[in-house]
Amino acid sequence: MVTVAAAFATALAVGLVLFSVARVTHPSGVRRVRSRDQVPGLDVTTAQFWLTVVGAAVVTFLIVFAFTSLVPVSLVPALVVASLPKAYFARKRSARLAAVQEAWPDGLRDLLASVRSGSSLPSAIENLADFGPVPLREAFHGFGVYSRSLGVVRALEMIREDLSDPTSDRVIEVLVLAYERGGTVVPEILDDLANATTRDLWTVEQVRSEALEQKINSRVVFVLPWLVLVAITARNGAFREFYATPAGVFVVVIGGVLSLIGIGIASKMSSQPPEPRVFGGS
Repeated sequence: MVTVAAAFATALAVGLVLFSVARVTHPSGVRRVRSRDQVPGLDVTTAQFWLTVVGAAVVTFLIVFAFTSLVPVSLVPALVVASLPKAYFARKRSARLAAVQEAWPDGLRDLLASVRSGSSLPSAIENLADFGPVPLREAFHGFGVYSRSLGVVRALEMIREDLSDPTSDRVIEVLVLAYERGGTVVPEILDDLANATTRDLWTVEQVRSEALEQKINSRVVFVLPWLVLVAITARNGAFREFYATPAGVFVVVIGGVLSLIGIGIASKMSSQPPEPRVFGGS
């Protein structure tokens, strides 16, 4: 009981430290431009990301070890959980970028309506921060300040780098072209861009839906055997005694290696290659 209590207390302490360090908030909800060491598309730095990875592994190891008292059995779940922060941040970034992508057709039609009503393109873009779709309001929050101090083109480039998204790259590059060309061609450009973006989003959604089932199946097949292993070694008995021997450790290591290879192959087969950023930065 002392070992279990100590492990849980340590895990709780590590978890609280991680929560307090990894959480990032912005005063007054104002978006800031991404710093050099910040992960593209997320408000988290590289140091905070790796701190979360290491902390998640340590917490999982301590919790599983408290139940099983077996280092090999505790190591595999810890390594698995260590990969979850990457998946979490990737999903969070994907959700944020997906929201921006889905908002672009409506945002472009708002721009088109503003331009046709007599507004200049910079004014129409600036209005997105107040009247556009919610995901674009956050992205264009500082456009007015940046455009007046640095110029419209540079302000759009800063927003493009902050979003770090291929769809936004194409849209903003066309907006830059429309601003530089100007004249009566701007409404036509915006209309064509809105229609093309809508078609692209339909295609992306179809691809994501077809790959979802494969991803779920691969994760479930990988996790279940290790949940069973933790359950059967949580109590004293023949299973715990066996996995405490060198032969048991060998079985766990081989099983872990094969599982990692399997999940890697399954993930590779079910994943879609990311769209390259042709117009964006690195």
